[in-house]
Amino acid sequence: MGASLKKLEKSIATIELTIPSEKFEEGLNFAFKKNASKFNVPGFRRGKAPRAIVERYYGEGVLYEDAVEYVFDEVYKEALKTFDLEPVDYPDINILQIGKGKDLILEATVPVMPEVELGEYKGIEIEKIEYDVYDGDVEYELEKLRQQNARIIPIEGRAAESGDIAVIDFEGFIDGKPFEGGKAENYELELGSNTFIPGFEDQIIGHNVNDTFDVSVTFPEDYRVEELRGKSAVFKVTLKALNKKELPELDDEFAKDVSEFETLEELKADIRKKLEEKNRLDAENEMKEKAVMKVVENAKVDIPDVMVERQIDISLRDLDYNLRYQGLDLNSYLSITGKTLENLRKEMWDGALNRVKTQLVIDKIAKVENIQVTEEELENRLKEMAESYRINLEEFKKSLTESQINGIKEDIAYYKTIDFIFSECKIISKEE
Repeated sequence: MGASLKKLEKSIATIELTIPSEKFEEGLNFAFKKNASKFNVPGFRRGKAPRAIVERYYGEGVLYEDAVEYVFDEVYKEALKTFDLEPVDYPDINILQIGKGKDLILEATVPVMPEVELGEYKGIEIEKIEYDVYDGDVEYELEKLRQQNARIIPIEGRAAESGDIAVIDFEGFIDGKPFEGGKAENYELELGSNTFIPGFEDQIIGHNVNDTFDVSVTFPEDYRVEELRGKSAVFKVTLKALNKKELPELDDEFAKDVSEFETLEELKADIRKKLEEKNRLDAENEMKEKAVMKVVENAKVDIPDVMVERQIDISLRDLDYNLRYQGLDLNSYLSITGKTLENLRKEMWDGALNRVKTQLVIDKIAKVENIQVTEEELENRLKEMAESYRINLEEFKKSLTESQINGIKEDIAYYKTIDFIFSECKIISKEE
């Protein structure tokens, strides 16, 4: 058996494989035994005709497909190892010579993992990014804390007003018939928040507790549930209670109640410190992203289309997963946007190509710089993951396959490499 690399261009390899006639004969015998029961030759019981008779009756080529499949795998894998090629898809096989008593000669064309030609990746110049923390940012966070710690006070002796929290039972009807998802009990709705169907909250204002009344609305044309878009509906509503928020005073007592600090000023200082750290990390991540973009732009690599198509498949699965959290799916998204799946795939092409190239370039730098994942780093990541899933660390480890652990290692190495690139950057101020 022999192999020759005829061509390797733009990450597409063409390999010629020669399989000796005796090995191909072995494949023909295998194919005959595998399919003997399928052959029905006059004068013989099904499956009992000799091979020579079967080949004469059905034609010599009747066994070729299974015979080629039988002998191909071994010589193909051997060739990949010889020429140090990593396929990224199944090969297309072209038969150059085939026949009894002849060597079988095949041509396998296969996209392979592309070679990355790195450009400059050390000393990349990146403009410094900084985000300031303003007094208004601190006040905004304080107000969020205040809202979170508000007391809910029942309202008595008056009708509903904007800003009240109405507790309602409701059931919706379209053309006199109830529809799925249109019913709820003890539903809390802040009047004036505009979080419900347009016009719904306004029609509660002015009603008193224990009132039962109709609310007429029209669903928006872009409503998340396709079947309800543009439909008119009547809701039977019962106002069961009215409440309001009582916000605490922003003082030292508030600080003691919501934090470990004794004074409001200490709480403010802590909020500012955390915002500054968040801004620092956000700015650093933006600079890392810009550095990686430059490094990827500087590199050269011929990426097989199949790798981009697979990345698009992953993106589509992620999109469908996220849409389901919103009560939609990929098909409904296509319907809403008026796109075809083919159009969407075309739109995703450039982004997918960039993600594949980025991964290949980062992997190449990791290899060149010998960036390794330590056992301690792996252990820390597994611990973080176990804690996020609220599961015992040892149990979590036992649940992982070798492939999953390797994937986690690759993820750690990826971000270590980005940190390495950033550490080698030259950060310049805007004034420079």
